[in-house]
Amino acid sequence: MRLLVTGAAGFIGSYVAGLAVERSYEVHGVGLAEAPAIAVAGLRHHRMCKGQEGFESLIEEIRPVACIHAAGRASVYESVANPALDFASGPVLTFALLDELRRHAPECRVLFLSSAAVYGNPEKLPVGESAPAAPISPYGFHKHQSELLCREFTEVYGMKTAIARIFSAYGEGLRRQVLWDICRKSLIEGRLLLHGTGAETRDFLHVRDIAVGLMQIVEGAPMGGETYNLASGHAVSIGDLATTAISALGVDIEPEFDGCVPVGDPRYWCADISKISALGFVPAVPLTAGVGSYAQWARQQLVTR
Repeated sequence: MRLLVTGAAGFIGSYVAGLAVERSYEVHGVGLAEAPAIAVAGLRHHRMCKGQEGFESLIEEIRPVACIHAAGRASVYESVANPALDFASGPVLTFALLDELRRHAPECRVLFLSSAAVYGNPEKLPVGESAPAAPISPYGFHKHQSELLCREFTEVYGMKTAIARIFSAYGEGLRRQVLWDICRKSLIEGRLLLHGTGAETRDFLHVRDIAVGLMQIVEGAPMGGETYNLASGHAVSIGDLATTAISALGVDIEPEFDGCVPVGDPRYWCADISKISALGFVPAVPLTAGVGSYAQWARQQLVTR
C-alpha cells in the first residue's frame, strides 16, 4: 500500500515512516529537510517540498492509498511569537494537501495529526473527544481550524479522514519541549529552573507508541472525519517528570520552579483514551523506561559529543 507521510523528516513523521516501512508499506516521505531526523532503514522515497509547492505533481505521481499528515510547526511559544508562520504551516498547508488529494487521490485515507492544544484548559479530566474545543494559543486555534478542514472535505466531498489529537509526545530525537529542557539544564547548566509550579500535569506518550497508534487509526478506523485522543491516559506532574529524569541522569540537583505559566500553556492534561483503545491501542512504553532511554540519549547529544 502506498503511504504518503508529510513531515517525514520531522520527529513524529520519521518514526511513523520507519514503522510503516517495517510493515511493508511503500512509503513516500516529504518534508522540509533532505532526509528524516531519525534514520529510517528502507525508506527509498523521500523528497524535499517547501510548503504547498509541489503537492500537485507529487500526489498525481504517487496517488497514495493513505496519507499521514505530520507536517507543520509544533511549538506553542513560536506560534505566539509568529502566528502568521504557524498559520501558513497549519491550515494553509492542510487545505492545499486535502485539495490535491481530492483531485488526484479521492479514495485516499487521510490522517491529520492534531494536538491536545485544541482543548486548552479542559473543564473536566480526563478529557474526551466530545469536550468542546477551547484553544488558548495560536497553535491550538490553527490545529482546530485544520481539523475543521478535514471534516469539510469528508462531509462535502466524501473523503476519508480522521484526526489524532496527540498529547505530550517525547522520545529520542526530540530536541525541544520540557523533557529536553530538563536534561539540557541538568547536564549543562547544573541548575534546573523550570516554568510553572511543578504541579502542572501532562499526559506523556513515547513516540514509538504514537507511531503504533497512528498506524492503527489508518488501518482500522472508519475514517468518517472522527477524532481520537492519542495519549497514555495517565496524568504526570512536571515535578514528578523532573524527578524521574534527574534520577535517570544520575545528577544531584533539585528542580526549581519560577511560578510563571507561559502564555498559551495549559495547566492540566489527562486524556480519555477509550476511543482509540477500542481500535486495539495499548501503550507499550512505561514512562520510567521511556524517560530513562531519553535521558541517556540526551546525555550522548549534550555531553559526549
